Amino acid sequence: MKDSIREYFAEIGRRGGQKSRRTLDPDTARNMVRVREARRAYRRFRTSCFWSYRPDLTIGMDDVDWVAETLMKNGNREAWRIGRRLCR
Repeated sequence: MKDSIREYFAEIGRRGGQKSRRTLDPDTARNMVRVREARRAYRRFRTSCFWSYRPDLTIGMDDVDWVAETLMKNGNREAWRIGRRLCR
């Protein structure tokens, strides 16, 4: 009985994982990573580079270049490095 329950849950987990996986084209996946990294950089360097902007500003795909430029212009060496990585 115990093995059949375990097998049943394993089968459900396998099927659920297979059906729920998204397939993204490489450009979309790269853009999602860039937005996530830009949001993280905005929060990390908010007091030094983005002090005049709202703390809850939502960063989207259109804002990634602005975040990178601001990091490279107003930040320290670490901020510049992250901004350069966002520009790729």
